Amino acid sequence: MKEFEDEFSELQADMISICMEYVEDKADKVYVYGSSEEGIISANFLYLINNSYVEPHKLNEAVKDGTGEYDVSPKRQSMVLRIICEDIQKVKLLCKEYERDMPTEMKLIYDVKSGKFSANYKYDLVYTHDDIKTADHVANEWFEDIKSNTL
Repeated sequence: MKEFEDEFSELQADMISICMEYVEDKADKVYVYGSSEEGIISANFLYLINNSYVEPHKLNEAVKDGTGEYDVSPKRQSMVLRIICEDIQKVKLLCKEYERDMPTEMKLIYDVKSGKFSANYKYDLVYTHDDIKTADHVANEWFEDIKSNTL
């Protein structure tokens, strides 16, 4: 029988997996931001490719070897975000089922070369109590921190 941790890990792995599929498994690191707060579910993702941090819609700018174009269509990006958000919804249901606290924020980092996975969670409100900030603001701030500190 699967335990809470197994199911939780599988859902996180699925979030990373869909991001890897989007980039055709050609990334050095994958960063996934997931948020569930006050009924709002949000997600975003970022890559490290060829020592450059690349947003999903700018993948083709990071390709130096001319191996072809990535499909960075809005439709394809939306599909990835939809799957991540569905996984976050499943995490929410899982937490409810096992009577665990649901993280309001999940920051996932997968290092493709080493196979290392790390995650940070918050359980307090991150943005819904703020008059200005949205989940996108928080995700973008994290991505800017990553770019400047090379997390």
